[in-house]
Amino acid sequence: MATIKIKQVRSAIRRTARQKATIQALGLKKLNQIIEKEATPQILGMVKKVQHLVEVVD
Repeated sequence: MATIKIKQVRSAIRRTARQKATIQALGLKKLNQIIEKEATPQILGMVKKVQHLVEVVD
């Protein structure tokens, strides 16, 4: 399965509890942190829900 790199570019402060939980479930803990995950439909859906806080890096 393909992998994607996800980078947190905006803070989760003053966001809804659901968005904070999604960021935490992705494994992101601090700004500019990059994680690598498999590109499953579940992960892609989570990225789409918080697309204003993260970006997919090459």
